[in-house]
Amino acid sequence: MRENKVVKLKDVISTKIQNGYSPLCQEDSSGVWVLSLGALTGYSFDSSQIKAVSSSEKMPEEYRLKDNDILVSRSNTLDKVGRCGVFHGEIDNCFYPDLMMRFRADEKIVLTKYLETVLQSEFARKYFQERAAGTSVSMMKINKKILEDFSFSLPSLKEQEKIIKITLVWDSAIEKTEKLISEKERMFSFLMKKILSKKGNTCYLNKIVTVKKGKQLNKENMISNGTVPVLNGGISYSGFTNFANTQKNTIAISEGGNSCGYVNFVSEDFWAGGHCYTLELKDKDVETKFLYWMLKSKEREIMNLRVGSGLPNIQQNDLCNLKIEIYNKNDQLKIIEVLDCQQRELSLLKKQLEQYKLQKQGLMQKLLTGEWRIE
Repeated sequence: MRENKVVKLKDVISTKIQNGYSPLCQEDSSGVWVLSLGALTGYSFDSSQIKAVSSSEKMPEEYRLKDNDILVSRSNTLDKVGRCGVFHGEIDNCFYPDLMMRFRADEKIVLTKYLETVLQSEFARKYFQERAAGTSVSMMKINKKILEDFSFSLPSLKEQEKIIKITLVWDSAIEKTEKLISEKERMFSFLMKKILSKKGNTCYLNKIVTVKKGKQLNKENMISNGTVPVLNGGISYSGFTNFANTQKNTIAISEGGNSCGYVNFVSEDFWAGGHCYTLELKDKDVETKFLYWMLKSKEREIMNLRVGSGLPNIQQNDLCNLKIEIYNKNDQLKIIEVLDCQQRELSLLKKQLEQYKLQKQGLMQKLLTGEWRIE
C-alpha cells in the first residue's frame, strides 16, 4: 500500500493565516458578536461563547466569519493554546478576536473536517504546547509560522472521507453521553434540593462539627511520586505527599480562591492544605455522608459567604454560623442511599465518557499518522 505523503499546513490552505480583531464589547449590542476564547473547546465549537460588540464599534469586514472558516487559539493558557474549531455559520454577524487565527482549507487537497480532526489530535496539541512561548503558563502564545509549519500525514481525499465517517461515529457517541450526563446532573440537582428542603431540627454548623483549618504545604514540598493527595482548597488535588494530616471520609470545604465554598467529600486519607477547612463530627446522631449532602445542597449559600476581592475567602466564624437542618437517623440513611446511588450512576457515565474519548484519541492517532490505513 502506498504511504501517505507528509505536508505542512501552509501547503494545504487556500488563504493566508490571519489574526483577528478585538473590539470594545458592551451589553448594548447592535446585533454584532465576537467570539470568546471559550468557543474553542478542543473537541467542538461552542457557539454560546460570544460577546456583544458595542453599537459604537465599527467592525472591519475582513474579520467577519464565514462558513468553513478554521479557527485556532493563538494565545491562551498552556493547556488551551492551539485549540481548533470550525465555524459553520452558527451565529449571524460574528467576528473573531485577536487571540485567534483564521484560515481556510484548500478542499482540492484536504477536507475541512479532516484538517479540523488533525488539528484537534493529541500530536497536534503536543506540537503547539512544545512551541508555545510566554512569560507565564497563564498566557502562552503561538505564531503564524508555528501554525504554518505544522506537518501531518495526508491520505487521499477518498481515505480522508472514510476517516471522517469513523470520527463522526465516535463524536456522536461522545455527544450523546455528554448530553445524558448533563441531563442526569440537572435531575440530580433537582432531586437533592427537593429531598433536603424539608424542615428538621435547625442548628448552627458548629454545634455538630468542629471546623478546622488545614496546614499549608507549598508546591516545592510536594512529591511527584507521593501516595497521599494534597487538597489545598480548590476543587481538585494540588499534588501529592507521603504524609496525611486528615483521615478518609472527611468533609472538606474550600477556604479561599475562586472556588471557595466548594464542598468536597474525600474518601481517602489526605493532606488538608492552608486554604482548606475540614469538618470533624462531634454529634454521633449525625451521619457524615448526610451532612455532606446537606452542605452540598447549600453550596451556593456557602459560596456567598466569601469576602474580599483580590483573593476571596470564607471566614471560619461565618462558616461555623451556617444554619442547617438535621433529620432523624432513619431519614438520614435513606437520603444517603438515594443520593449515593445517583452519584455512582453519574460517576459511571463520566468514566464511560472518558473511555470513549481515550479510545477515539488512540484510534485517531493511528489513522491520522498513517500507521493504520483504511482500504
